[in-house]
Amino acid sequence: MSCSHLDRAAERPDPQPETPAGCTDCLAEGRHDWVHLRLCLTCGHVGCCDSSPATHATRHYQGTEHPVMRSAEPGESWRWCFPDAMVG
Repeated sequence: MSCSHLDRAAERPDPQPETPAGCTDCLAEGRHDWVHLRLCLTCGHVGCCDSSPATHATRHYQGTEHPVMRSAEPGESWRWCFPDAMVG
């Protein structure tokens, strides 16, 4: 099974992260309790994962419909397509 969102994201270079040091929204809220970071491959927004209290990566998708994010953790390169619920 293939995913057109993941295929399109793979054709472009990853955007520069807005906030390489942490979750964009957590930092704006004065929080530092994220677990893992995710990078939006449409705009470079850095959000915290669903294991984090604020779940900003998913909330970013829900607010923007930007379909694909990737892990922003060192040594990880997997991607996630929100609309198709598929790892790439």
